[in-house]
Amino acid sequence: MDGKDYEFDGETYVYTDKESGVRYRWNQAENKWMNAEGSSCQDKTAAGSIVSNTGPEGDPVSQQNYRYEDGVAIYTDPKDGTEYEWDKLKNSWMPRVDEVFIARYQLNYGFTEESKRSLSEIRQAEAEAAAKKEKEMHELKELKAQKRAAQAQEEPKWFDQDQKTNTKVYVSGLPCDITEQEYVDFMQKCGIITKDIDTGKLKIKLYSDDEGNLKGDGLCTYIKVESVDLACKLLDGSDLRGHKVRVEPAKFQMKGSFNPGLKPKKRKKKDKEKLKKMQDKLLAWRPDKLRGERERHERVVVVKNLFEPSIFDKEVALILEYQEDLREECKKCGDVRKVIIYDRHPEGVAQIFFREAEEADQCVQLLNNRWFGQRKITAENWDGKSRYRVGETDAEVQQRLQNWDKFLESAEGERKQGESASEAVAEQPSIEKGTAADDSDADSGADTEGEEMA
Repeated sequence: MDGKDYEFDGETYVYTDKESGVRYRWNQAENKWMNAEGSSCQDKTAAGSIVSNTGPEGDPVSQQNYRYEDGVAIYTDPKDGTEYEWDKLKNSWMPRVDEVFIARYQLNYGFTEESKRSLSEIRQAEAEAAAKKEKEMHELKELKAQKRAAQAQEEPKWFDQDQKTNTKVYVSGLPCDITEQEYVDFMQKCGIITKDIDTGKLKIKLYSDDEGNLKGDGLCTYIKVESVDLACKLLDGSDLRGHKVRVEPAKFQMKGSFNPGLKPKKRKKKDKEKLKKMQDKLLAWRPDKLRGERERHERVVVVKNLFEPSIFDKEVALILEYQEDLREECKKCGDVRKVIIYDRHPEGVAQIFFREAEEADQCVQLLNNRWFGQRKITAENWDGKSRYRVGETDAEVQQRLQNWDKFLESAEGERKQGESASEAVAEQPSIEKGTAADDSDADSGADTEGEEMA
């Protein structure tokens, strides 16, 4: 018999014999198994066989091997005297861990400093450790609550950035006519410049005065902290078009009184993950190009003067038509991966993506200076830098919503006008029928008069 043969009915344990199907209940008063009808388990069953009790290992045992202690069934193995207790949750016999069990374990496997303690001492130590841990957690929660309360009462103040995590350098002595690209090329010698998470542009800044003229100093933000030290060693004191450049770690100073409302907003977890992904992409290793291998952006063709953006305000479905027309025409040159229509760009721009750069070259020859819809279009390979997506301003969004409201109002008016017209048409047949009848009577009367005159 195994643990699956036992059930607990709320009062005592019930055993079902697999062979005969007879159910037996444990009698706590007499300390033995009884038939569900009240007879002893040693009585013969209907099948004529005698039911024998078995312990956790399946060995036959007598009724004296079972007993109850504090409502828990205890079984003693007759072979080695090991005691088992019935686990209701696991529905099986489990070894009983007490001082006798620990003594037997120590005799078989030896002693340790931990095992020399008695069971009561071990349980007391565990209870003390649990109480100590709970007390520490409670004190930690109170300390955090006090810290938050103190931070809430404390007025915001200016703080200096830790130089161990500073990735910004301040550059002075620059030429006053320097361009952003020249500044980037100069600073990139010592590390990768990070990109702004919102705009995607490199995080550099050239300071200017109130009139917009450059003052000859700027700020650069690297990805790695090590780039700051490298820039101070290599670029500090270097010559740039006859100007001696000074490079030092950026130190921010407060101008005027501190305004807590102007402090930078904390970035969300999603923005931090996006920034980390962007930085990992910049730091990722890329294999060198093979000799003669062309750039990826050369697989893209840019078509201009293809349409007037205002036509899509009247009929949006034209965007799909333009895409399909371009796709069908460019299939003659190769495998077209994607076609994008920039419907808000004032120059009427579209981009066509091919699998290979040679296919894009054939497309340029096919479409350049060609007439399309009474417009002369131009086609060229994409430079990989130009961006053609145009976003809506707030004024344009409001204007678009107003036009949509007007369209809905006009559509509602046309619908009501159509309903009134249909009602008028529904009433008109009876009138026309009467008119036709009157006309027929008049014609018949006229014929009668004609006959009389004849």
